[in-house]
Amino acid sequence: MQWTKVLGLGLGAAAFLGLGIILGHFAIPKEASVSAPQDLDLQILETVMGQLSASRIRDNLRELSRDPHLATSPRDEDLVQLLLQRWRDPESGLDSAEASKYEVLLSFPSQEQPNLVHVVGPTGDIIYSCRQTEENLTGEQGGPDVVQPYAAYAPPGTPQGLLVYANRGSEEDFKELQTQGINLEGTIALTRYGGVGRGAKAVNAAKHGVAGVLVYTDPADINDGLSSPSETFPNSWYLPPSGVERGSYYEYFGDPLTPYLPAIPSSFRLDLANVSGFPPIPTQPIGFQDARDLLCNLSGTLAPTTWQGALGCSYRLGPGFRPDGGFPADSQVNVSVHNRLELRNSSNVLGIIRGAVEPGEPSCHSPRPRLLLCSGCRCHCTLIQPCPRHPYPSCPAHLSIFSGSLPFFLWPDRYVLYGNHRDSWVHGAVDPSSGTAVLLELSRVLGTLLKKGTWRPRRSIVFASWGAEEFGLIGSTEFTEEFFNKLQERTVTYINVDISVFANATLRVQGTPPVQSVVFSATKEIRSPGPGDLSIYDNWIRYFNRSSPVYGLVPSLGSLGAGSDYAPFIHFLGISSMDLAYTYDRSKTSARIYPTYHTAFDTFDYVDKFLDPGFSSHQAVAQTAGSVILRLSDSFFLPLNVSDYSETLRSFLQAAQQELEALLEQHSISLGPLVTAVEKFDAEAAALVERISTLQKGSPDPLQVRMLNDQLMLLERTFLNPRAFPEERYYSHVLWAPRTGSVATFPGLSNACSRARDTAPGSEAWAEVQRQISIVVMALEGAAATLRPVADL
Repeated sequence: MQWTKVLGLGLGAAAFLGLGIILGHFAIPKEASVSAPQDLDLQILETVMGQLSASRIRDNLRELSRDPHLATSPRDEDLVQLLLQRWRDPESGLDSAEASKYEVLLSFPSQEQPNLVHVVGPTGDIIYSCRQTEENLTGEQGGPDVVQPYAAYAPPGTPQGLLVYANRGSEEDFKELQTQGINLEGTIALTRYGGVGRGAKAVNAAKHGVAGVLVYTDPADINDGLSSPSETFPNSWYLPPSGVERGSYYEYFGDPLTPYLPAIPSSFRLDLANVSGFPPIPTQPIGFQDARDLLCNLSGTLAPTTWQGALGCSYRLGPGFRPDGGFPADSQVNVSVHNRLELRNSSNVLGIIRGAVEPGEPSCHSPRPRLLLCSGCRCHCTLIQPCPRHPYPSCPAHLSIFSGSLPFFLWPDRYVLYGNHRDSWVHGAVDPSSGTAVLLELSRVLGTLLKKGTWRPRRSIVFASWGAEEFGLIGSTEFTEEFFNKLQERTVTYINVDISVFANATLRVQGTPPVQSVVFSATKEIRSPGPGDLSIYDNWIRYFNRSSPVYGLVPSLGSLGAGSDYAPFIHFLGISSMDLAYTYDRSKTSARIYPTYHTAFDTFDYVDKFLDPGFSSHQAVAQTAGSVILRLSDSFFLPLNVSDYSETLRSFLQAAQQELEALLEQHSISLGPLVTAVEKFDAEAAALVERISTLQKGSPDPLQVRMLNDQLMLLERTFLNPRAFPEERYYSHVLWAPRTGSVATFPGLSNACSRARDTAPGSEAWAEVQRQISIVVMALEGAAATLRPVADL
């Protein structure tokens, strides 16, 4: 009877298989009928461009900037709920939206003991006091939620001493004061914004014995020299005399207590005594009205011409006040800082549009395969009988494999990230709400198409609202730390729109070279705001351009530093990134940034009246970002041009050869390996572009396209070396790390040569130069290998 058991088992298995096939067939959701290969739909693109509304962006901005929303404040948490509500809307929402919290260390001024700056007379009496708050010019600067101007993370203390003027507070500036014979020990240094980072001013000052630092915004740097109330806000876009730029003075980014770890309950936290990166001495920002009263009464040597500003007097160095001025000659400045550190819960909000097509790589060995959907003719075939129109290969490369009842491609594993922070120092209409207003409008338009069932992207789109950016890119950094591996393996690009509109003259884009092509393609198809019939691209090229040996005259992309939430994505994760904004005509203003930056005058009416009346520039940024997102999420081949990195590498190499090669040869250091590595990269990048071009002319296998897309996506990761810059936290991209050397070449090489230049042959400094060359060579070799065909090691 053994044979009857075998027959019974066989019949049962066949019946079970047949039932599985039937159930699997009917269990396939309708979304599985999306045609393959899915590519960018120009009609959808046109629809999105037409539906992005300037008036809706304006409404968004009015709501977002209605009240101050400092990180972790009640209003900041209200905006978390607003985002969740928008992204969960049944008619225009996304597939899912969630908020996550991180417990992070922030710094706030004391409400009970406000920070104060006084001029103290010889007998200890207070003879002058700087303003504690900004002048309430529009009724929005005096509310209880307007935080007092302060330097976040500056330590508490009450130093008092003679005043000196230290220009921008750079190391060179303090050395110049010492060269002038000024004893800096115990002094208070008055510095102006710009030149070096905020925190660096206090660090440099402390090295030279300075006891406290004041920081102000000079009208020469932000107001084109204008400073009277009749010339400034609310009568123009310029900063009024009482305006004070707040900001974080923390040297690094991310939560100070959990470097390289997410600020979640299970993570190790540093003891406060072991935290580095905070200013070492008390620091306080003041308005230029108060700075004028202090600086224009200083005694001492006349400051260098390059140190002069626009406060209406000749700047002197000090120390102390002149006898014929407004204060007694032996008066001192007292700085009382009462900032305190607090652990607070800060929220990120993520909204997700799930992609429809791009799968995890299919394999013959996928678990429990039950059903095959032929990507050539969309017919359903069992594993036993191959598709009659497409021969069954040894591994079903033509097929998308389904496991159970859910098709793999409904859970795509490639992300296009689009983000901006949410928190502001006060109302933050420009920074960051102009970017969030655009983000909300773009997600509304895409969400509406999604809910109607007329569109779903090939790859997943993730919208992000980061928390506590103003304190040091905290929300985005914690996110990249928590999901480091997943994001490195799966993220195509990170798009940042923080301040979407600085002014209304032209587009400004910062980014890594591979994103250049997709931004150019997008901007050529969108009309520029204003008179005439120029595209955004054509208008852009009028303001920012460069001569390319490959393309001729093109708009120029700026490089990415650490000014916004793109920093952890490019420097820590090696993800191709970009930052989009509309900005001003630099030939018509000397402003280093929009004048009311980080002040209580950055309000909705400021934007509506002076920066972008009609909100056409906001709409242009939304259209540019929307087009870029659709091209990156929907294009069959990723629109990233890796060969555009060749121009950057060749320019770096040329600078090294012209300005460093002779010096290096004196120390028996050759640039030959670097030359060879750049040439290898050039050749492999060009070959990959050619392979893609050839495939685009035919009907490529989806898995072959997937393989090429991965090469495009992963190129940026090959430039990471976490041991390249041990002195720099999070910076590991060997092409875009901070450059302190004067030569515009590979940053590690430039910095090492700058340090080694005056040292003896054979020193450790020259050994570091050799190490940095090797680091760059290996990165370029790895990049070239990544671009070669996968089977070709």
